Amino acid sequence: MARVDKFIWAVRLFKTRSLATAQCKTNKVLVNNEPVKPSRDVKIGDTITLKKNGAIFTYKVLALLDNRVGAKLVADYVLDTTPIEEVEKFKLYQASQANYRDNGMGKPTTKERRTLEKFIRGSDFD
Repeated sequence: MARVDKFIWAVRLFKTRSLATAQCKTNKVLVNNEPVKPSRDVKIGDTITLKKNGAIFTYKVLALLDNRVGAKLVADYVLDTTPIEEVEKFKLYQASQANYRDNGMGKPTTKERRTLEKFIRGSDFD
């Protein structure tokens, strides 16, 4: 048996173990459709459900492990059973976030904000 937070980190469903633990604590990780604590053990055959940005991803546990594995070996430990509609919903969310503001841009400068306000209210108020 393996802890659920350690397992979902080891099969690369989360970047860090602390992030996996935090998601368990906020009920965004379900095992067999039940919210779980990070210390809950997973067994072979369990279904793990993750809620990410409005999409629901499901995985079936094929084998247990303790250490993080390479991306190529993940398929030996979990089977992705996520419906295509949920994957499309997540991709749409990612695309909308990417178009909102470019990475690394930060908040707009005063000049950019004034230009944006001028555009929004129209140029007839000059």
